[in-house]
Amino acid sequence: MSLVVAVGAGVGIGAGQLFFHRGRGIYRSRRVRLFKTRAALVESRPRIVPTAVTVRDDNNSNSDNAQLIYRKGLDRAEDIQAEARAMARAANATVYSPQLLALKYNSRPIKVLRRTLQILIALGSFGLKLAIDQRNGVLNQNKRLRAIELRRIFTRLGPTFVKLGQGLSTRPDICPPEYLEELSELQDALPTFPDEEAFACIERELGLSLDSIYSCISPQPIAAASLGQVYKAQLKYSGQIVAVKVQRPGIEEAIGLDFYLIRGLGFLVNKYVDIISSDAVALIDEFASRVYQELNYVQEGQNARRFKKLYADKEEVLVPDIFWDYTSGKVLTMDWVDGVKLNEQAAIEKQGLKVLDLVNTGIQCSLRQLLEYGYFHADPHPGNLLATPDGKLAFLDFGMMSETPEVARSAIIGHVVHMVNRDYEAMARDYYALDFLSRDVDVSPIVPALRNFFDDALNSTVSELNFKTIVDGLGAVLYQYPFNVPAYYALILRSLTVLEGLALYADPNFKVLAASYPYFAKRLLTDPNPYLRDALIELLFKDGKFRWNRLENLLVQGRKDKDFSAKDALQPVLKLLLGPDGEELRKLVIKEAVRVNEAFVLGTVIDTYNSIPDLMRTLVFNGNATGPLMMSDTERESMIGLRDQVLRIWVLLQSSENFDPAILQPILQVLQQPEARSLGGRVIGGITQRLAARLLQQVLRVPTTASATTL
Repeated sequence: MSLVVAVGAGVGIGAGQLFFHRGRGIYRSRRVRLFKTRAALVESRPRIVPTAVTVRDDNNSNSDNAQLIYRKGLDRAEDIQAEARAMARAANATVYSPQLLALKYNSRPIKVLRRTLQILIALGSFGLKLAIDQRNGVLNQNKRLRAIELRRIFTRLGPTFVKLGQGLSTRPDICPPEYLEELSELQDALPTFPDEEAFACIERELGLSLDSIYSCISPQPIAAASLGQVYKAQLKYSGQIVAVKVQRPGIEEAIGLDFYLIRGLGFLVNKYVDIISSDAVALIDEFASRVYQELNYVQEGQNARRFKKLYADKEEVLVPDIFWDYTSGKVLTMDWVDGVKLNEQAAIEKQGLKVLDLVNTGIQCSLRQLLEYGYFHADPHPGNLLATPDGKLAFLDFGMMSETPEVARSAIIGHVVHMVNRDYEAMARDYYALDFLSRDVDVSPIVPALRNFFDDALNSTVSELNFKTIVDGLGAVLYQYPFNVPAYYALILRSLTVLEGLALYADPNFKVLAASYPYFAKRLLTDPNPYLRDALIELLFKDGKFRWNRLENLLVQGRKDKDFSAKDALQPVLKLLLGPDGEELRKLVIKEAVRVNEAFVLGTVIDTYNSIPDLMRTLVFNGNATGPLMMSDTERESMIGLRDQVLRIWVLLQSSENFDPAILQPILQVLQQPEARSLGGRVIGGITQRLAARLLQQVLRVPTTASATTL
């Protein structure tokens, strides 16, 4: 049965009448307002917002609360049932299987040959033009022209190559800037398929007529993506404005044949191309499986729900939810949210918003995705990031997701610590935990390569490093040695590179690592994970000496994170210090405690002496101008500096939100326990010995020399 949407001549949706023409009958919708097509999309399920209730007594209040809880329980039960029905509609969704593709296309040589020739002619002619440009010395001058041609070639070759181009558009380590800019247009500027086919798909998938679902629907798609296109509509039962995403017809057949051919190319690459050390077939299979997952819109809806549960607890982040009753394997119904793409700086600033604030929100959310829960959005191109009028950052399109293994999450943070410490041996060993190398590979040859790159890069502070600089430097190392970069790591680089690229449009001096530092500092100071606890100890102690400047810097940076809690700071280290496995740490702490106490005692003496009038000093010390203490300028400055630094750290802790002096209570408690009293005794004994030695030195002191100063 044919279905067309017609709008009266010269009349837009909402201003005139919108008709659904179905055979002989005509369904006329009620009048609706004009839809603004500049808005973007997120998804949601209708929510019941409880009305305000005047509480007259406790019984009424308890009754209202019970009713609200009951209503929420019913809503949740209905939602679960609706999701189950959506899953049943998507039960026959296709999954990626190289074996099934081989079985299917091995018996269709003519079709395979025709598509192979189409791809070879398109890409071969492009490669020939590049070779001619290089031969004529105009390769750089023609970059923009060739980038436009490549974008058009990918568009003509269809959805598989559009997805490939989208991936390349976020890889500055592979593509020149001209290619990045042109390929980024693949995110939206795609040809649409006929609206009649889209509307027929909605009816077929949901088993309902279009006019029974919507009061009105846009006559043309609002946006077209590589795998589908989106319409704006109004639900008939609730009046809510929604986005309806409909899958392209024949998409499974198209991408199936392409991946069959590309996989065959992967076998040739593995066999004959030595420069690529990774398993090309495995990478293709990984990419193909993710693309096939995007074809199941119920799976995308479940991805959105999980993402919302994990990350939408922050008020500045907006995450979609799903209308399960109007969702199937090929149709996804979503809330409509007005907003601006994150790469449209002028439009964002016109709303009184700042791009850098939104990018920082994106970076903090991405760090939580990558390193806290491990579940992250693997396709954060500008079309999937939206700035809402109230300043929130909306994440869209949850078809492509990935996960960071738990071991790798800690290893990445540890890797940053080792980079800060310039501990290249430890950096090389991190690649075992990151699953870059098998345990039988010797990492010692990798250390000089890391040292050569990072010694130059780290001449500036780590926070000043451009993320692309690190990606390029590590890329050079990865290509030289037998690394096998996991898919999740490539997606992490892609995610952070995209965010940094968006920020650089607004501020050429923006550094993603500087924006990430507060999160890393917070995790190091508060996370009880043994790997991170050891990384913190490694960062704070060097050659048996505590580095107070590192602790101060961590606290300064950590306080910038909105989730930083002073009461949690250093708790993991305190637990280790007071635990049965903390003997080595206790030795270091005892040594440092003695040094700090000495600095406070002698600093107090120095301050007291300096506060005495000159005449009084002469009378008290019988005319001896050398004063009560004798030490070199370097030693005096070191003592005062240490004391002042410890005081600054204490002020930082005190001024932090949610600070509670009780965080130090465990130390006092442990000193009172019989099994740990020796720790306190060792500290007191060390302090006594140091002060006695210092007193003896002053009693037996020699006359003032050029290297000493009177205090």
